[in-house]
Amino acid sequence: MESPLVVGVDGSDPSLTALDWGVDEAARHGLSLRIVHASMWERYEGVVPTWALDRPSGQVLAENIVGIAAERARRRAPDLPVTTDVLAEGASTGLLREGREGSILVVGSRGRGEFADLLLGSVSLVVAARAHCPVVVVRGDREALEARHARVLLGVGEHDVDSPAVRFAFREAAVRDAELDVVRTWRRPAHESVDHPLLSGDGGAYFAERASGLLDKAVEAAVLEHPGVRLRRTTAEGPAHRVLTERSAAADLLVVGARRRDRLVGLELGRVAHRALHHASCPVAVVPQRNPEPVEGDRDEHGR
Repeated sequence: MESPLVVGVDGSDPSLTALDWGVDEAARHGLSLRIVHASMWERYEGVVPTWALDRPSGQVLAENIVGIAAERARRRAPDLPVTTDVLAEGASTGLLREGREGSILVVGSRGRGEFADLLLGSVSLVVAARAHCPVVVVRGDREALEARHARVLLGVGEHDVDSPAVRFAFREAAVRDAELDVVRTWRRPAHESVDHPLLSGDGGAYFAERASGLLDKAVEAAVLEHPGVRLRRTTAEGPAHRVLTERSAAADLLVVGARRRDRLVGLELGRVAHRALHHASCPVAVVPQRNPEPVEGDRDEHGR
């Protein structure tokens, strides 16, 4: 049996938007839905004694949050298998633990109590940066949230040859019957001499051709596995974080990879994923990929 799609809820509007998106996503993939809410009410209110008539307010709130979310999910997709749980731990810790058993982890862009003008909440950022499974941070306008563009956007980096991010994006395009827009950006290195033999004539053409070759190699295996996916291959000059964020305005989902290393140091997000999570116009899927420890200066054009 496949692992469930996990949605973290806290009763806020962004988490309910994420819940709706997660319900639709689980239905597309034929997955069960697991709704979780992290609450540490027992730490602050204590375990309710058996003789007490009233339950602690924190427990009531936590149970109401998951109960309302479950009812909302069942109204949206009556045939979808739904389970719920209240996690007796912090939100980031609980969601990261759930991600070890989930197929996809879905969170809202902000949570309860966070300032309305925040572009991204702290829990969403930590979960996207450290989870072991793909994380979707649900954000964007109504057209993207309702999948009206019929397009999935994938950013291809230096290490994305048949990567988990590439495979994830192809599966998403397939189940949505959507076009897959695969983008590889390029930039002329500032240290390259203009009289370099490879750069005679139109130097931009050389780098565009090199980017196109890497793009083709990155998707070669996935194309064979998903021959029905409509593919648009794009090479674009400019920084990847800017190009992908701009193109996200015409997409229902932006997929980027994140290189995970065995030794956790800080938040493992490159420039592209970090910018997308804060500024994309559609939901963002961050797909982890395990890599060995990098050598000094080992950063690709996507800032990973």
